[in-house]
Amino acid sequence: MRRSTQSWHQNSRLVRRNLAEAVPKFTLKDVAEILIKRIYASPSESDGVRILVDRLWPRGLSKDRARIDFWAREVAPSNELRKWYGHEPSRWPEFKARYFAELDSHPEAIEELVGHAVGERVTFLYSSKEQDLNNAVALREYLREQIRRA
Repeated sequence: MRRSTQSWHQNSRLVRRNLAEAVPKFTLKDVAEILIKRIYASPSESDGVRILVDRLWPRGLSKDRARIDFWAREVAPSNELRKWYGHEPSRWPEFKARYFAELDSHPEAIEELVGHAVGERVTFLYSSKEQDLNNAVALREYLREQIRRA
């Protein structure tokens, strides 16, 4: 492990401990379901609460057509991380680690997002063409891990 990555992981552990105290104590059964969907796909009633999890508004899409209930731009990856990742599959594990560290440093934004997920079916909306290795998938994994730990 590179030195910078090693110190980053140590800091991440400390922040996660603090996050566990900040995020309300929910269990997986409190979260009905978290779905993932590309923002350009047609909205449907089965989406439940539609949450856009990108920092930038999707190109060519009006707010009326998007039909989002909440725009969680504070939990989106930073511009620097997003550009570094560039949807390069070989960078996915490191992207997730760095993204999780960013999420750990924003407990208020996570708490707000988790509040939208409790007792509701939630659909995280993303604009990337990559269906399996995108920030919405990583965010769902992160939240499931945080809820499981609580």
